[in-house]
Amino acid sequence: MKNSFFNSFVPKQPNFFCLLKQLADILSEAADVLTESVEQGKPEERETYYRRVKEVERKGDMVTHQVLDELETTFITPLDREDINALASGIDDVIDCVNSCAKRINIYNPRVLGDSARELCHFIQQEAACICKAVEELNVFRKNPARLRGLCVELHDLENQADDVYEFFIRRLFEEEKDSIELIKIKEIMQELERTTDAAEHVGKILKNLIVKYV
Repeated sequence: MKNSFFNSFVPKQPNFFCLLKQLADILSEAADVLTESVEQGKPEERETYYRRVKEVERKGDMVTHQVLDELETTFITPLDREDINALASGIDDVIDCVNSCAKRINIYNPRVLGDSARELCHFIQQEAACICKAVEELNVFRKNPARLRGLCVELHDLENQADDVYEFFIRRLFEEEKDSIELIKIKEIMQELERTTDAAEHVGKILKNLIVKYV
């Protein structure tokens, strides 16, 4: 209480970990909507889901910009500025990739998206959940890095599994799909889904670098 007068003159420090958690939660929301979107077969339904993903992506942009704005004006940060910037930008990149997937599904409007597309979406969901858990560790990982390290390994494993699904599907697609236009549509969508799993794994690499740097 006796320091309250002086504390009133001290600028409040933004909670960067809270902002990063908001961003990770937005990623998880976007991944959930994308997963629902691959179940839709009608053009109007796909457009509705794309609009939903786009709204979530805009929320992610707002939080990312807030993080970058706060970095410019905050004197003391819990991690180095470049590390917070890299992590926020990395998560935002995954959200952008999810939005790009939903956009391609809406624009290309393929006849059907099969089980492999659903599998890749589930991998993206799992990676998003993993990133949420990892961000929750940022407050404590210097004392006990084992959990964060394990989540980084999990992100790497999920991306490898997604690669296997994608490669097997593409091989089969070129063998079985006789409609060249449909082939191009589906290949583009699947390629973007696979790229999204790569972007999520890149967040894992950023997190792994934090362990090397701070522990």
